[in-house]
Amino acid sequence: MDISSRSGNPTSPAPRLDAADRRLLAILQVGGRLSNQEIAERAKLSPAACWRRIRALEDGGVIRGYRAELDRSALGLGLCVFVQVTLARHEAGTVARFENAIRERPEVLECHATTGDADFLLKVVAPDIGSYDRFLEEFLFALGGIAQLRSAITLREVKQTGVLPIG
Repeated sequence: MDISSRSGNPTSPAPRLDAADRRLLAILQVGGRLSNQEIAERAKLSPAACWRRIRALEDGGVIRGYRAELDRSALGLGLCVFVQVTLARHEAGTVARFENAIRERPEVLECHATTGDADFLLKVVAPDIGSYDRFLEEFLFALGGIAQLRSAITLREVKQTGVLPIG
């Protein structure tokens, strides 16, 4: 199920969640394939109340969707690189062009507009260093408008999770 998100604005007020909502979210973050009955039992709710609350969390944009967590190494995507990108110009059109191009690239898992030395921080995966080099040459450098680019290749993942601390 794919639920559309709220505005995505980090300054949006947090929704009011009671203890039961927080229990449901904690259960769903690690057991998204559980049946409604199993979730209800773990959350100490009736199945009907559980379903209504989950539906309200989806409708309210707190739950944006459901997905399988895949092992990137098992899929041949063993290289993970964090890329700091500094744009040459900060005009609205330049920024929008960069962001739209990044959204289209499947190897870019994350893109964050940042403060500090770089304008953007990307998380990029690739099968190997040669593939990453082609990504740089054929895509990022070809975009134009980039003043500086710094790559940090990960040696190993110490921690990687999508589970939010909602407690």
